[in-house]
Amino acid sequence: MVWLILFVSVTYVVYTLKLVSSSKPCNNEDPFNDLHHISSLPLNNTFINGGNSATIQNQMGSSSLLEKIPEKTGLKHIVFGIAASSNLWEKRKNYIKLWWKPREMRGIVWLDKALKTKGDEGIPPLKISGDTSRFSYTNRQGHRSAIRISRIVSETLRLGLKDVRWFVMGDDDTVFVAENLVRVLSKYDHNQFYYIGSLSESHLQNIYFSYGMAYGGGGFALSYPLAVALDKMQDRCIQRYPGLYGSDDRMQACMSELGVPLTKELGFHQYDVYGNLFGLLAAHPVTPLVTLHHLDVVEPIFPNVTRVQALQRLMIPMQLDSAGLMQQSICYDKTNRWTVSVSWGFAVQIFRGVFSPREIEMPSRTFLNWYRKADYTAYAFNTRPVTRNPCQKPFVYYMSKARLDSSSNQTVSQYVKYRVAHPPCKWKMTDPAGVDTVVVFKRPDPYIWDKSPRRNCCRILPSKKRGSMLVDVGVCREGEISEI
Repeated sequence: MVWLILFVSVTYVVYTLKLVSSSKPCNNEDPFNDLHHISSLPLNNTFINGGNSATIQNQMGSSSLLEKIPEKTGLKHIVFGIAASSNLWEKRKNYIKLWWKPREMRGIVWLDKALKTKGDEGIPPLKISGDTSRFSYTNRQGHRSAIRISRIVSETLRLGLKDVRWFVMGDDDTVFVAENLVRVLSKYDHNQFYYIGSLSESHLQNIYFSYGMAYGGGGFALSYPLAVALDKMQDRCIQRYPGLYGSDDRMQACMSELGVPLTKELGFHQYDVYGNLFGLLAAHPVTPLVTLHHLDVVEPIFPNVTRVQALQRLMIPMQLDSAGLMQQSICYDKTNRWTVSVSWGFAVQIFRGVFSPREIEMPSRTFLNWYRKADYTAYAFNTRPVTRNPCQKPFVYYMSKARLDSSSNQTVSQYVKYRVAHPPCKWKMTDPAGVDTVVVFKRPDPYIWDKSPRRNCCRILPSKKRGSMLVDVGVCREGEISEI
């Protein structure tokens, strides 16, 4: 019995030694090494948003496992070049004051000649553009200041500012929604060549100039390496196009020589129109609102106030929920058979009867083409006529005030009826004239543009207050669509 126990013990020891000597050393194919543990790290905001790389290294236990994750693009990575005229500066600087954030933004206002300043007015520094008299300009309809303006990106680049990812161009009457500009530019790799902007609303403008051109008043962005490449060749390029009209078509000509096409973002708005922007703003495309332009040409976006006062009112919802500003929602009051369109932060419309979303999402023709003799076929997008049927004329409610309810984390915006005469209607249905105010509840969603584009849904809520309609706006629920 003792010999049997001894034999089994020796066999066990020999077998164990053989197993240990034949095992492979740990290497990167070991399923239990650090690289395979990456997926088990806590996905906090620092990790997902590319924040503090040291924190990530500490979590992983090794700084060599991942390359440094780049910081997410922010306002500090953008430099603005603003084209301004000394003759119009005293008036137009008020537009810049509305959106400029001195402690968060960098940029230069480029003027044609020196002006007397009044100290710190909360605007970017003023500089005088370089002399362009050596360049030829032969367009009889334009002005040679176009050459000066076209060189603003290059002149801003030469200032040698650090940590720049994007140069953004705009006019002194261009209003930027800065947070939405960041959202748009963050989608693109700033290390690559990008020329980002949008077209004119006028089909004829796009034909005369180019459908591949970013219109300068609507604003456009150039990535840093593209600005460097432009700077190296722009002066030679400008000499080759003395007959072009403006600065933006000169810029596009140079982009074409560099082989860089326009990347279109519909939130940059040139607004080559006259009249009332209501139809365009109430049916804004499903994309972030980035810029508004030609504000001296069109009527104030809110009635019965000045242009600057109207924009000041727009700043209230912009600060509460910039991502949702002007975004349209379409729903139906089934009891009254009304169609309701909410342009959040701007206006609400109530229509008698049922209109399809396909109709309501088209801008109504409250504006005129840049070429006054052109009709509605001269737009670069679909429009719908202002109805002639008195019963189908919408009741319009403009945003009067907005706030954030911290207890529910919802914005509460109030829209007051625009009191204009409505022709008598013989339809046997409830008259929206009894609604004096519309209150809209909406939860801010700063990450809505990180998802695939989709219009928000709205729902009519029961209201106990006479003359008031309550509406809830938010991300569409599972299976929810705009139907009656």
